[in-house]
Amino acid sequence: MGDSSASYIHMVQHLIEKCLLFHMTKEECVEALSKHANIKPVITSTVWNELEKENKEFFEGYSLKREEKVSDMETRELILNTVSESSTDSND
Repeated sequence: MGDSSASYIHMVQHLIEKCLLFHMTKEECVEALSKHANIKPVITSTVWNELEKENKEFFEGYSLKREEKVSDMETRELILNTVSESSTDSND
């Protein structure tokens, strides 16, 4: 692999790390890099998979944290919808 290929992969890795800071899933990251950085999905996916292999514990923790955040957001949304519906019902 030449220097330019290695630097390209390093750049993709850096962009994936930025996606991780925004708590993106692999699919969201692949889509974002395809749309905004013109990186082919297969490249992002391959680099992501290699990062997962090399950093198994990190990605396991990352996935758990993401699931917790999604669950918390869904719970909050359900509570807000319930409260909103209750206040609408009491105004009728």
